[in-house]
Amino acid sequence: MGPEAKACFNRLKPLKATKMMSATGNTRFLRTPGCHGYSVKFSPFSPSLMAVATGQNFGLSGGGSLLVMDLGLPGTGQVCRCEWQDGLFDLTWSEQSPNCVVSAAGDGSLQMWDTSHPQKPAMVYKEHTREAVCLDWSQTRSEQLFVSASWDTTIRLWDPNHQSSLVTLAGHEGLVYQAAWSPHLPGCVASVSGDGTLRIWNLKKPQAGPSMVVRACVAGEVLSCDWSKYNQNLIVTSGTDCNICGWDLRQPTQPVFILQGHQYPARRVKFSPFKETQLASVSYDFTTSCRVQYISSLTSSTYTLPHNH
Repeated sequence: MGPEAKACFNRLKPLKATKMMSATGNTRFLRTPGCHGYSVKFSPFSPSLMAVATGQNFGLSGGGSLLVMDLGLPGTGQVCRCEWQDGLFDLTWSEQSPNCVVSAAGDGSLQMWDTSHPQKPAMVYKEHTREAVCLDWSQTRSEQLFVSASWDTTIRLWDPNHQSSLVTLAGHEGLVYQAAWSPHLPGCVASVSGDGTLRIWNLKKPQAGPSMVVRACVAGEVLSCDWSKYNQNLIVTSGTDCNICGWDLRQPTQPVFILQGHQYPARRVKFSPFKETQLASVSYDFTTSCRVQYISSLTSSTYTLPHNH
């Protein structure tokens, strides 16, 4: 649990549980007994397959499990379960092999799993010196690489076939919470950190340092970022100031839009891959918000889903 999470956890007041109805269909619950979920991602190869990264005791102690589940199977839907000695905080599916998943652990290590042989990792990568908290596989077909982000303030670039990282990106002055590949530009990665900045990196010239540094949160930490799937210059961030900000990287001196409404920091923000003007955010205030943002008029509508707890 990161500093921003602990601060929010200590301040939160219990909310009344709300019974939610699905607007478009039924909801299926797949349990992870004994493990608290940290990340879930769908397979890029199968529409019914997803993986969940979990940790015991909220990731503070104990081991972790990577659960692969199939929504088309009855019961638990579990396809396989991969066990690790520390909590798992994130995962990424390979864009090349349908059975390959990489997980990130609290001991700083990364594990590559072959889900057809889940007894032990096919490869373990050990370079981060603190918790590894984010993974992202390249979204462009010209490169089959992935990046990891860690609380040791670094981002590392990996070729899945080599045990040593290719590049270490250093420059952040605080915990790195997320790194994300551009879906448009090969070799381009964005990262956000507890130092309040959004940084853009050109992996073709890693020794040059970040190609852009944006002060995305003046008095706090930046927790999440995501690229627009429709505009290569547009990226969104969320931070401990509870704001969600959109940035035009051609003129990053100030945000092109600011979305407000969360009572506590938004831990993750994501653009829709289907609608150019839609994004979703999830917050420590027990809500998930789906927002339609019209950048031209800077007006928005919000649909909020309370979380049961």
